[in-house]
Amino acid sequence: MKTAPNPINTTKDQTSPDMKKIVLFFALMLSAMAGWAQTDAAAPAKSFMDDPFNHPLMPLYAVTVLVFITIVLVMLVAFYMLRILNTLVEQTEKERAEKSGKVYVPKPGWWAAFWQQINDFTPVSKEVDIDLGHDYDGIRELDNHLPPWWKWLFYTTIVWGVVYLIVYHVTDNLPLSSAEYQNEVNIAAEQARIYRASQPTATVDPATLVYTADEAILTKGKMVFTSNNCASCHRPDGGGNAIGPNLTDDYWIHGGGIKNIFTTIKNGVVEKGMPAWGKVMNDGDVRDVAFYIMSLHGTNPANPKAPQGDLYKQEAPSDTTKQAMMK
Repeated sequence: MKTAPNPINTTKDQTSPDMKKIVLFFALMLSAMAGWAQTDAAAPAKSFMDDPFNHPLMPLYAVTVLVFITIVLVMLVAFYMLRILNTLVEQTEKERAEKSGKVYVPKPGWWAAFWQQINDFTPVSKEVDIDLGHDYDGIRELDNHLPPWWKWLFYTTIVWGVVYLIVYHVTDNLPLSSAEYQNEVNIAAEQARIYRASQPTATVDPATLVYTADEAILTKGKMVFTSNNCASCHRPDGGGNAIGPNLTDDYWIHGGGIKNIFTTIKNGVVEKGMPAWGKVMNDGDVRDVAFYIMSLHGTNPANPKAPQGDLYKQEAPSDTTKQAMMK
């Protein structure tokens, strides 16, 4: 006795090869992607410009460029098709007007209509209606009104002025320029305070300060002296210029000696253009600069500025320190 074939098993046998192909295809794709990932992880990453043709994103870039070019071409074709359609419509209307015995007046394009709307020109044929009757050497005076775009812009400035007045001066919702500047100054001062707090330095008492020709201090003091505006006013060699006095002689305007020099640098002399460097430098840097200035005494730079202030006798640093600092 024969048994009829099972239709379900028959269908399964027919579709299984296709399913196997699909599964095999995805398996190959996943293995290839895994291989690319391993290769990329093993080899150093290269930019697209280094090797564009072998870059993993090259297919994506190529497809993107092709899509962009296709969109541009479609837009160009659509534009020219629209031009052709408008030409055919205009030709049809012109023929229809000629058959009916009417004068054909072409309709303005959208740009011409928009331009006419925002400017609201008075046609030359209607200038007689706005002629004021004033003629100056053949130049007629017309009662032309302002174009709409100018009026819209003027009305916008009025609205903006009212909003600005209310927001900035009435309700104080937003700060003025001076307040913004002050806020930024306060923020910068707070950041400077936090920075100085994170790097604490020992406070120097000028009353107990004693000058020593320490090479490390003098080297740092010279660096601070030349990197800030000290050298621009007193010259790198301390000889002085039109602004700053000579720092190498025996005359001092605000007192000589390490204590007076330290105090002058830290507090400044604002009325004479000497800033208070203690606001931007810590006491350690001020001390180092003061020590370096002390080391400049008696170095006799070329073309020094004439003495200023009162004579102050102080002990000159050793010749070894002078030679080290002059290098």
